[in-house]
Amino acid sequence: MDHPQAGQDAASARRAAWMRVLALADPGALDGAFGALSGVPGHRTLRPAQTGMAMVRARSGGTGARFNLGEMTVTRCAVTMGEGVVGVAYVQGRSLRHAEQAAVADALLQMPEWRETVQERLIAPLARLHAEKVERQARVAAQTKVEFFTMVRGED
Repeated sequence: MDHPQAGQDAASARRAAWMRVLALADPGALDGAFGALSGVPGHRTLRPAQTGMAMVRARSGGTGARFNLGEMTVTRCAVTMGEGVVGVAYVQGRSLRHAEQAAVADALLQMPEWRETVQERLIAPLARLHAEKVERQARVAAQTKVEFFTMVRGED
């Protein structure tokens, strides 16, 4: 027998995955992919897109004590659609449109009748574009990689 919490954890993981794709998407690419969705239902703004600052925290070596690394600009938005479905988004930078489109997409992805369409027309292409960008950056970084080696001195 499955534990009910397991289903909620899986749903939370799926939502976190699509929200990551939406947040990391290039605003122009998101706008283009969003335009491919037709018949999107109207939404009501709960929290209009607002830009602010967030403190970024880090750990030394990934395991050490936390410290404040610095601040970054973040834009957030919250919308509601249909029968109380709430979509939210937090994106890096100042793009109000990016935050609003990401929030609308989050709401649509929570609606069973829209989930598959939005996944294939919006999330999948954006995820591919991001993966290609990361791969290109890795290839550029690999070109500058320096290999160090140690020579063993023999006994004199």
